[in-house]
Amino acid sequence: MAQHFLLSAKARTLSLKSIYHGGEEKAYDTFRKIRWNDTEGDAVCPRCGCCETYDIPTRRKFKCVACHHQFSVTSGTIFASRKMSFTDLLAAICIFVNSAKGISALQLSRDLDCQYKTAFVLSHKLREAMAAEIKGHTLDDEVEIDGAYFGGHIRPENHKEDRKDRRLAKHQTGKRRVVIAMREREGRTLTFVARHEGEGVDHAKMFVDRDAIMYADEASHWDALHDGWKTYRINHSEAYAIDHVSTNQAESFFSRLRRMVRGQHHHVSARYLHQYAGHAAWLEDHRRESNGELAGRALGLAMSHPVSREWKGYWQR
Repeated sequence: MAQHFLLSAKARTLSLKSIYHGGEEKAYDTFRKIRWNDTEGDAVCPRCGCCETYDIPTRRKFKCVACHHQFSVTSGTIFASRKMSFTDLLAAICIFVNSAKGISALQLSRDLDCQYKTAFVLSHKLREAMAAEIKGHTLDDEVEIDGAYFGGHIRPENHKEDRKDRRLAKHQTGKRRVVIAMREREGRTLTFVARHEGEGVDHAKMFVDRDAIMYADEASHWDALHDGWKTYRINHSEAYAIDHVSTNQAESFFSRLRRMVRGQHHHVSARYLHQYAGHAAWLEDHRRESNGELAGRALGLAMSHPVSREWKGYWQR
């Protein structure tokens, strides 16, 4: 019987033991090589692009010969103004990608021995950088589309006579959202957060090629897909898949996201649901890569992503 990839040694190419055994200098060199890959770790001024710099080793900073701008390896990136050591940052990324269904900020703060606030913001910064990998990406070939609702739970009253029909609109909290997933078979997954599943048609018009083949379930709001694409529908009351017609890959993504929300985070605010959905999509799309490749990919995205306007100074509002 063939061994699953995730159970093989090829899936384990990075460990926390190796990160901390290498020490701060090795972690720092890793950041430099990924930030300035074209120059093999030699500093390049982020302001003017000059390759000639002075090294200031006492502060791990550089000074540009041309414009005299002082900068560090994380200047202008999502890790700008960081206070954590490079070893801890690299370990945080390793833990983050090792968690197949996400990791709570509380657990990450315990693993790194840092404040909950630090772990919370760091996690969201990584999610923001991961989402940038597919910014502007369009889907073609065969695309599955589906939606799943999250949040808005209404706790029932204790006594039966006090309970209300929670299905009625007047008894809703207004916090319920739907995550719409458009997944290219053997390709990438795009996610959007909306109030109604039917809004997925408008997103499909913007991000799905008109020559693509669409797959959806029998929900009436997907009828509009027939006007723009060759569309196949699957009736889930009869079967999950008939021949090649199914939305199983979209459902696979929702399975991971549900376990992430319920099992790890327990509660996700509608304000940040799009980042958790993007995180689950990133893990799903790269599930066949080793954890070393995932860590390198995540670090590369973080070092090429600009300073976060949403998370910089988050706790200071």
